[in-house]
Amino acid sequence: FFLLSFTIPESPRWLATVHQQEKAQKTLTRIGGETYARQTLEELNQLTQSQGNRQNNEWKSVFHPEMRKVLIIGIVLAIFQQWCGINVIFNYAHEIFSSAGYAVSDVLMNIVVTGITNVIFTFVAIYTVDKWGRRTLMLIGSAGLALIILGTCYFLDVNGLPMLLLVVLAIACYAMSLAPVVWVVLSEIFPVKIRGMAIAISTFFLWVACFILTYTFPVLNESIGAEGTFWLYGGICLAGFLFIRQNLPETKGKTLEEIEKELIK
Repeated sequence: FFLLSFTIPESPRWLATVHQQEKAQKTLTRIGGETYARQTLEELNQLTQSQGNRQNNEWKSVFHPEMRKVLIIGIVLAIFQQWCGINVIFNYAHEIFSSAGYAVSDVLMNIVVTGITNVIFTFVAIYTVDKWGRRTLMLIGSAGLALIILGTCYFLDVNGLPMLLLVVLAIACYAMSLAPVVWVVLSEIFPVKIRGMAIAISTFFLWVACFILTYTFPVLNESIGAEGTFWLYGGICLAGFLFIRQNLPETKGKTLEEIEKELIK
């Protein structure tokens, strides 16, 4: 990763804001060709002129009232990616499968199955993200039905293969939607002048949410049981579904400037 990082060009939008037009055009041409580069660079220059010079105090720009909505969307999506609950299946796979009636050898095999599922459906996300759209995949991933059914199966003492199938379904849904697509959305929704700081803030909240999720699962599992815990995660998923449907526009096929005009009004 470190070595490949040296092959990544500077962001053309950043280059445009610091008046390095030739480098910006070269990078954009590499991405989409000369026509794309010319049109995009013109849009970038217009946007930069309309915003004036880049502010030195980016914190002030991030928390400006007109940025409040898009910053909230970014933070909520980052937290939701963790609090939907799927990551506890990876972190506490042994406990989850043991509660479903599996022996140790079966638990190890199930962990392999869920890991393979995660990898395969990440490639599904790569294939569908520009076909189905970010918002569509986010809505699919946030439906939460698999977790609600999983909690119901724990409540009804269902064991064995049905539980494994539900876990695999939940992981597959997560791997093709919330896991990768949240990062895509975060990289697209923020305006140029606050993008770096806003993504950093959202990422900070994502990992704080990950910490809270990881350390509260044992407490929740002991206090309200596996069924109550997964019902709770399912409820969070449904709340996330409503939030995404209400607040997140489709960003597929739009330039960053078009997305900015739609979100910053």
